[in-house]
Amino acid sequence: MRRRDFLKWQISGALWLAAGAGLPAGSSIFPPLAGEARAASAQSGGSPDIVVAKGSPAAATHACVGMLGGMGRFVKTGQKVVIKPNMSFAADASMGTNTHPEVVAALARMCRDAGAASVLVLDNPLAPAEQCIERSGIRAACSEFGDIVQAPTAERFYRELEIAGAAQMTTNTFLRDALEADVLIAAPTAKSHSSTGVSLGLKGMMGLIRQRGMMHSRYDLDTAIVDLNTRLRAALTVIDGTYVLTTGGPGGPGKVLQENTVIASADPVAADACAVESFEWYGRRFAARQVSHIRLAHERGLGSMDLAARAIARVTL
Repeated sequence: MRRRDFLKWQISGALWLAAGAGLPAGSSIFPPLAGEARAASAQSGGSPDIVVAKGSPAAATHACVGMLGGMGRFVKTGQKVVIKPNMSFAADASMGTNTHPEVVAALARMCRDAGAASVLVLDNPLAPAEQCIERSGIRAACSEFGDIVQAPTAERFYRELEIAGAAQMTTNTFLRDALEADVLIAAPTAKSHSSTGVSLGLKGMMGLIRQRGMMHSRYDLDTAIVDLNTRLRAALTVIDGTYVLTTGGPGGPGKVLQENTVIASADPVAADACAVESFEWYGRRFAARQVSHIRLAHERGLGSMDLAARAIARVTL
């Protein structure tokens, strides 16, 4: 990528974020949530709404899911599970473009241990499929579970479906396995995006459809992302913040911060909101409400971006 194009992507993403709340480009806004956990036991007597764990990818993933109540809360015996990571680029996790393979493998293992009948790891890649599967390291990390890591691109793997209640995008072509799954787990990496500011759980659902281009060309992209999530609703969102691509996303190259963090929630909007406010983007801090699709998802009832009202547990391993 030429330097001029890289700078254009970086500036574009920052402007998208700032435009979400109409704040001046140089504004200083909310820092990430600070201090110790607002333990769920202190607020609701149960599991927290969001868990933020610092540590190695696998250990942090296990801690997050465990503190939310364990994978058995989300996956029951005999259910079909689809895990949706980022593996759209032929690069390893340190580039910040793909989900860390240890996060994906940890989720697959917990699903299997919870009694899942089947587990598939799916993404519709932007680069050649085999290169993405191999170079991301995700296939190798999940090899103990069989041939579960797949990147279907042929038309036969997809089915056109209407999206009830959509604001703009009333139809698209979805991966059949995603539609037939009993449980959908979003496992994105935390990265910037030139069109939407950030790419996290909600935005990542675009990897389960065939016609992504129409979301950019026919509709307001942020509105279409929310429409998509009314049909593809993650039961659990686990955001990999091991390597955060803070500029130059979604494909890089860009500035990567090694945060060694995993964020998880049963609320996809809350998970994305927490990731926005936990990391630096484009050299600045942003509030979740500045990301249009997160704000729209909150307004349309897909979850809550109001972190002050959520029980957030934090742990360092």
